[in-house]
Amino acid sequence: MSNKNYVFHDREISWLSFNERVLQEAEDKSVPILERLKFLGIFSNNLDEFFRVRVPIVQKMLDLSQKEKEMLDYDPAETFLTISSRNAEMQIRFEEAYLTVKDELEKERIFFLNEEELDENQMIKVKDYFHSTVQPALVPIMLSEDRDLPELNGKAAYLVIKLCKIEEDVEQEVKYALIEIPTAIVSRFFVLNEEDGTKNVVLLDDVIRTCLPEIFAIFHYNHIEAFTIKITRDAELDIEDDVTTGFIEKLTEGLKNRKKGDPVRMIYDAEMDTDLLRFMIKKVGLEDDDLLVPGGRYHNFKDYMNFPKIGSSALRYKSMPPLAHPILKGKVSVFEQIKKQDILLSYPYQSYSHVIDLMREAAIDPAVTSIKITIYRLVSKNSKVIHSLINAARNGKSVTVVMELKARFDEESNMNYTDKLQDEGVRVIFGAAGLKVHTKLLVIKRKEDGVSVRYCHIGTGNFHENTARVYCDHSLLTCREEISDEVNKIFKFFRDNYKRYQFKHLIVAPFNARRRFMKFIDNEMKNAKDGKEAYVIIKVNNLHDQKMAKKIYEASRAGVKIKIIARSVNSVVNGVAGMSENIEAISIVDRLLEHARVVVFCNGGEEKVYIGSSDWMRRNLDRRVEVMTPILDENIKKMLLNVLALQLADNTKARKWNSDLSNEYVRREGVEVVRSQYAIYDYFSNQLKKADAKK
Repeated sequence: MSNKNYVFHDREISWLSFNERVLQEAEDKSVPILERLKFLGIFSNNLDEFFRVRVPIVQKMLDLSQKEKEMLDYDPAETFLTISSRNAEMQIRFEEAYLTVKDELEKERIFFLNEEELDENQMIKVKDYFHSTVQPALVPIMLSEDRDLPELNGKAAYLVIKLCKIEEDVEQEVKYALIEIPTAIVSRFFVLNEEDGTKNVVLLDDVIRTCLPEIFAIFHYNHIEAFTIKITRDAELDIEDDVTTGFIEKLTEGLKNRKKGDPVRMIYDAEMDTDLLRFMIKKVGLEDDDLLVPGGRYHNFKDYMNFPKIGSSALRYKSMPPLAHPILKGKVSVFEQIKKQDILLSYPYQSYSHVIDLMREAAIDPAVTSIKITIYRLVSKNSKVIHSLINAARNGKSVTVVMELKARFDEESNMNYTDKLQDEGVRVIFGAAGLKVHTKLLVIKRKEDGVSVRYCHIGTGNFHENTARVYCDHSLLTCREEISDEVNKIFKFFRDNYKRYQFKHLIVAPFNARRRFMKFIDNEMKNAKDGKEAYVIIKVNNLHDQKMAKKIYEASRAGVKIKIIARSVNSVVNGVAGMSENIEAISIVDRLLEHARVVVFCNGGEEKVYIGSSDWMRRNLDRRVEVMTPILDENIKKMLLNVLALQLADNTKARKWNSDLSNEYVRREGVEVVRSQYAIYDYFSNQLKKADAKK
């Protein structure tokens, strides 16, 4: 089979298939009811970002010349049509899932009430809440034919108001108005606790609807209707390469322009009358190829990710409290333990507090002379990581932060933290020219008996204590000289971008990652040809680099067994005769977000295991600074292989990456039921119990 005959999953449709798996969780009646509501919120939030970032790119490709389109690896017109049709199908399923969840909540005495369903006492409480909390946050805007529409917030939903006088069934003096539903200031949910234990939930939308006559009382209209719309805007930053303008200045301007991005989708209440809909389409400035999506009464379901904790505990997942690490539990110094052996932390199964403890210790330890760290995403406010770095600077340590200012949707937060760090004397470096810094590195230098020793963190996830509660990630803590010296070289590169360094142990993009991965796969192909055992295990978020995908196909045809766990995007089509029959690919979507990147090469029985920040996408291999570290400790290597084995055995929440992207569940007859995330938690829990028993 020639390279021309290889087939690949379309990137955008592959991602939509992932979001369908999220929707499946919301539809799954074995998932606790309030968790299903949260999955609806995650689905909505994911889709919103997809239409803000990916769809505008596809739309721009539609305007290319035929010759230019032939250079693409997909047909943008076909992709756009598929996006439209699959989105419409999932929107119907979404509405059905929402209604089903509401029906089941009613059996638990949790009711959603709209403004027409409130009794007299409830109405009084809602109006009191409106006057005290909601009304100060509202900014009603009157609309007219001759006035431009103000720039609408792409993250918010709006109530479009129709006001008129009706006399003898005839509409007169029709006016339109607009109100942003202010969920950034006020909770989307107002809970009325009744004496009998019933919980009545009134959405902020309906709190506003309840008081519309008061808001527009000066007009004396006798008929008011309100319909919800949501505009999704192109959120890609367009930062010109202008050497006369500072990067911070350009980024600030880019963030302002993002709020004014071209509209790419409008979701609207399907009950909206035709005249009002036409008026809004015209005002918003939607083009013919933009997506108009009819929906239900409510939009912006991302707010359901923060639905209040009401009702019995049975309505939510059973708690999985983070475990202490067996080696670090009860120990005063993290440094002392790392010096004895490498340590692998696995979140959220194990506590992220160990990383915070390491940074706090470094901040006050007199032996520590310097701290260097790369930052991509942080908690938006009061980051414990930033607090520790500032504390270290105040204690006289040399602190260097490589801050990635182009981390999508975290740019503004990272800029704010940059100001705080610089105010405290921390040296901040803005990455490397032309490259995003996505790697998760920390290196702490200590003076020990007159010798400098470097302690390193190399992780698969961000220094983000909140996401560490729900993202499945790994961090390696080590002071091995062969690793720490090379990590330090990467920070030297950040300081002097013109210098290039050799890396014998670390896989570092964009310098050697593609070449090293190709070389390891070639070695597996050679071993397969020689009749030796040969396999590769790839666990990533996204696999969409055609050169790597083709190499995987070549390895499969050479007899190498390939196992892929790809969460969101995967271009490799498995199980095709003559092309990929030796490839098994799955995606796991469950209560926790799979986020770790782990790669294993059989290597003739002496496995090479790597963890780090890099997905297998062109951007990660060629346009970002990414680091994958080898696991040199045999116990940690076995631990990671055990975790991967549990994930590959998952027959509860794993779905197949089959050719039609139908998200068929993996089911295996006659074997033990395995739900990998629960099995992994039990695995680490048992390790901790064994360690405690030895003490």
